[in-house]
Amino acid sequence: MKILKITKNNFKKIVKTAERLIKEGKVIICPTDTVYGLICDATNKKAVEKIFKIKKRDYKKAVPIFVKDIKSAKKLAVIDKKQEKFLKKVWPGKTTAVLERRKGIKIYGVDKNTIALRVPNYKLIRHLLLAVNVPFTGTSANISGKTASTKIKEAANQFKNQKHQPDLIISAGNLPKSKPSKVLDLTIFPPKILRV
Repeated sequence: MKILKITKNNFKKIVKTAERLIKEGKVIICPTDTVYGLICDATNKKAVEKIFKIKKRDYKKAVPIFVKDIKSAKKLAVIDKKQEKFLKKVWPGKTTAVLERRKGIKIYGVDKNTIALRVPNYKLIRHLLLAVNVPFTGTSANISGKTASTKIKEAANQFKNQKHQPDLIISAGNLPKSKPSKVLDLTIFPPKILRV
């Protein structure tokens, strides 16, 4: 696993490297506005399958999806005016919203009827979402059942000596203390909190 440490001076170079790898169907450990995450092109079936293998995650357990804005979210989910008003208050940010999935969309690792979406508020991820212009998986960088981490060493060490590993780790050092995103089910009203 190659590790690249991100700085102000190499930010553009790292974005370019990550952009190329995502387009090639690779999986990257990346800092987010919550914890370190595993990202890949969510429209690439092989890349998403690789994430499930890396995380040792049950294929029946859907992964959340990062999108760049509400407009992109509307292409994947059915969003009414009430939901949109709410999402504008919490996005970009640390809230993942479970919404009704649009039929016929080419996206992998998600439920048949619903989709969990988030517009992250982290410079690197936002740049990558704009550059690659596809939705990403937005799942935490940990083996299923283990703790998600804001510490780069903790996140990276979980995948050492594993059969399936991420292709690249982008390190921003240790992130500010944070839990994974709050998850709200917006398919019902009032919304139900699935994860605080």
